[in-house]
Amino acid sequence: MVDLLRVQTMLHRLGLEIEALRRLSGRSADELLGDEDLLAAVKYRFVVAIEVCVDLGRHIVASEGLRAPLDYADVFSALAEAGLLPAATAATLRDTARFRNLLVHGYATIDDSRVVEILKTRVDDLAGFRSALARAAAG
Repeated sequence: MVDLLRVQTMLHRLGLEIEALRRLSGRSADELLGDEDLLAAVKYRFVVAIEVCVDLGRHIVASEGLRAPLDYADVFSALAEAGLLPAATAATLRDTARFRNLLVHGYATIDDSRVVEILKTRVDDLAGFRSALARAAAG
């Protein structure tokens, strides 16, 4: 059974991370790339936001007895297969999970320009996931 308090707590935290990422996305690419501390904040906020998405997805997968995901990215496929997440959202979130892996494990080789590009174009993907899971939890 889904723990609604846990889901609400995770949705709230995800909302906070999305708000922070949106604030950061208002900065120019030059400003972000020229300030290591701002760029580190972007990376950290992405890691936390994506971790919340994965944790929330894993909780729902386990609680609903869905098939076990093969990896972080596959959590979103399992949710989509169960009709809890639109297929398009699942596809973008799989890419987002891979981006998280790059941030965590490929930090020495990550292209900061790509991080800024993702900040400017992909935060709404996290918000879409949040909305879809909030609807699923409510209904």
